[in-house]
Amino acid sequence: MPASPRDLPVWALAAASLRAGTPVALLCVVRSAGSSPGRQGFKMSVTATASAGSIGGGIMEHKFVELARQRLRAADSTPLLRPQIHRREAPADRSGMMCSGEQEVLLWPLTAADLPTVVAIEEALQTGARGHIALGPGRGLRLVPARSSAETEAGSFYQYQPGPEWYYREQLGFREHVTIVGGGHVSLALSTILGQLDFELTVLDDRPALPTLAANDTAHHRRLISYESVAAEIPPGPHQYVVVMTVGYRSDAVVLRQLLGRPYRYLGVMGSAAKVAELRRELREAGFTPAALAQLRGPIGLPIHSQTPEEIAVSIAAELIQVRHGPVDI
Repeated sequence: MPASPRDLPVWALAAASLRAGTPVALLCVVRSAGSSPGRQGFKMSVTATASAGSIGGGIMEHKFVELARQRLRAADSTPLLRPQIHRREAPADRSGMMCSGEQEVLLWPLTAADLPTVVAIEEALQTGARGHIALGPGRGLRLVPARSSAETEAGSFYQYQPGPEWYYREQLGFREHVTIVGGGHVSLALSTILGQLDFELTVLDDRPALPTLAANDTAHHRRLISYESVAAEIPPGPHQYVVVMTVGYRSDAVVLRQLLGRPYRYLGVMGSAAKVAELRRELREAGFTPAALAQLRGPIGLPIHSQTPEEIAVSIAAELIQVRHGPVDI
């Protein structure tokens, strides 16, 4: 079964609580810096007896959960923004942790009036609808549908404006999208791992009745295509990752001739060093520039001497995580 976006359990608990008339609060990291355990966008829903999600764990999270429960017991619906500095020597706002980073946490008690919006957010996360969530004093909690997929891809995933008229907004759903071109054994193993890493996942192949593609119930999208038209299936953008692992060298080359030079966050091809060198030579002779060829990663995966499909998948997933948290250069 395809994985849901990380935040779905948070909004599901909030919706169920509001339906039952149970007081519930939202905790959200609206800003983070350095080695903060809670990153921007991390969130929790908290009731008197239950919680879902995380804002970073440890003593800091424990304190905020207890604070949220105190406010719920007191029926205090006032939002609270509180910085947390993860350094022992900080003169104020110490979190009790020593990670050397900082984060700012919003405590937002939800009310019965928020139920339609919370339900709409839950449903959007379940169905993959695009849009963004907005929070701010005087504006409340809002869900704003996206007018187009291009608008979603182009915008910043998180936005926070501090100050008396603060506001916070974030896009719905998955930030990063991985397309695996090729539905074989490594593709199946890689899909299983990526399903736990908050990537939206598409698998493309040109082989009808391929058993490993049929068995891939982790991918959000599976499509049979012609590799001659693969570029139409994979939109470019700063959150798009493409992993090429077709049945062989020739079909890899067909795919790469269409994708190379397009602005993807990651474009890599599976294979030995000799195979990738031959692909690069052929693409160079076909007229691709050194800059375009430099975009191509291969052999892909961190060098951990992997051999089985599952080990290879681990090495590739680790490289995707490395790129996800590195600088954006497209």
